[in-house]
Amino acid sequence: MSWRELRVFLRYLPPDSATARAVRGGTPEEEAWTLDRQLLASAVDAIRENTFITVKLGGDPKATRRLRPPDPIPRPGVESKKSNVIRFGGRHGSGAAHLAQVFGRPAANQ
Repeated sequence: MSWRELRVFLRYLPPDSATARAVRGGTPEEEAWTLDRQLLASAVDAIRENTFITVKLGGDPKATRRLRPPDPIPRPGVESKKSNVIRFGGRHGSGAAHLAQVFGRPAANQ
């Protein structure tokens, strides 16, 4: 094989070949998530969210009260979202005091 043939061979290797993965230098976990796998995971997440909404809206309110939305399929390089839900009253304390703490101002009733 000539040098030119080797260069052409290496240039047109499939993106999922071991040589192409080594040249890109990604981690094995990142390299396993190809475009088709990313799209499939997005489709599965959408189906799970749609199923959750359908059950939540069409189900008995007392039975579905404690249902939580499904977590998305974890993907490499994507941090999971932490909930920014502010809980008011009950065992979580005063809502006004918690909002004041979040926004850095004194609560009106303090």
